[in-house]
Amino acid sequence: MRWITRENIKVDRVACPWLIKRFVDQAAEFLFVPEGELLETARRESATPFDATRFSEVKLNHRGDRCTFEAILEDFRLSDPALQRLGRIVRAADVKGQEAVAEEGLGLRAIAQGFGALGLSDEERLRRQFPMYDALYAYAQQRVE
Repeated sequence: MRWITRENIKVDRVACPWLIKRFVDQAAEFLFVPEGELLETARRESATPFDATRFSEVKLNHRGDRCTFEAILEDFRLSDPALQRLGRIVRAADVKGQEAVAEEGLGLRAIAQGFGALGLSDEERLRRQFPMYDALYAYAQQRVE
């Protein structure tokens, strides 16, 4: 299945593809496009859009104070406590004003900003950061509340 989001990915738009590939759709393909082209390209490519808060048509989006990662957990009924904890970490990193939800969030935000500063393509950001999310998930498994 194809999935699509805005280009220049950072926290949630890296975490969501990791979650999708690991727990929802192992054969997932990801497209990254300018925000203004998102809905048209999603229709043309039969791709599922995610994390595009400007568009009410996009179902997999921030919901209230929660991030898109958490929307995917909810919609795909992923109840693993470690994934739930990881969702809070992603929210703390991604959603301004939610930093207190998980102390690890500020570190994740800094790492995401650093990857952005490297000038890597979105595909390369996924390739390099997926192992970090694997490690963060293992960490969350050890610290489930």
